[in-house]
Amino acid sequence: MSDTRGSTHTKRATYELRQRIVGGDLPGGTRLYEVALAEDLAISRTPVREAMSRLAEEGLLERAPGGGFIVRSFTHRDAIDAIELRGVLEGTAARIAAEQGVTPEKIKEIRDVVGAIDGCFAGPGGIDFDRYSELNAAFHDLLAELCHSPIIQRELERVKSLPFASPSAFVLGHSASSAQRQSLFTAQAQHRAIVQAIEAREGARAEALAREHARIARENLAANRGAGDSVQILPGLALIVD
Repeated sequence: MSDTRGSTHTKRATYELRQRIVGGDLPGGTRLYEVALAEDLAISRTPVREAMSRLAEEGLLERAPGGGFIVRSFTHRDAIDAIELRGVLEGTAARIAAEQGVTPEKIKEIRDVVGAIDGCFAGPGGIDFDRYSELNAAFHDLLAELCHSPIIQRELERVKSLPFASPSAFVLGHSASSAQRQSLFTAQAQHRAIVQAIEAREGARAEALAREHARIARENLAANRGAGDSVQILPGLALIVD
C-alpha cells in the first residue's frame, strides 16, 4: 500500500470512527476490535490501528488492559472543562494576535468570513445551519492562525475534537429552540467584536471576548441535558455518563 493510499484510508477511518463515537453509535465503554472494524470499513487493519491511536490522542478512546481500545465515557465536568480549555486557548490566541499585530490582509480574510456568516441569516428559509457551521469553523481556524503559534494551534485542534468543545457544538440544526437560535446571533456579534479588538490591538479585550464566546457551547450543553431527543440534537451527549 502506498503512503498516500494508507494516509487516505487512515483519515477515512478516523473520521468514520469519530462520527460514530460522537453520534452515540459507539457508546462509552465499547471495546473496539481492530479486525471487526477493518472488515466493517472495508480497509486493512493498519489504517484502523492508526485511526484508533489518533482518537486515543484526541481523548475519545483509551487503551484497554491487554491491548486494544475502549470508547471513553465523559462526566459533565469533563465536557465543561473541555469547553473552558478551548476558551482559554482561543483567548490566548486572540490576545497574542492583538499584541503582535495582524496584517491588513489577514484582517480582511477573517472579516470576509464574518461577512459571509451574516448571509446565513438572510435566506427565506431561516438560518442556514450547515453553512453557518462551515463558516464558523473557518472563523475559528483563522483566529487560531493569527497568533502564529504552532503550539497553540496544535493544542486547539486536540481540544476541539472532544465532545462539545468544537466551535460548532452549539450549531444545532432545525430542531433548535428559539433561545438556541438566538445564541447564533449572539455568537456572530462576538465574532465581529473579537476581530475589532484584535485590529485595535486591544489584547485584554480580545482575550475576554474569545473566552466568553466559548461559553455559548457550555450554555447549550446545559440547555440540552435531559432532553428526550438530545442525542440527535447535540451529538456527543451519549458519551456523558452523569
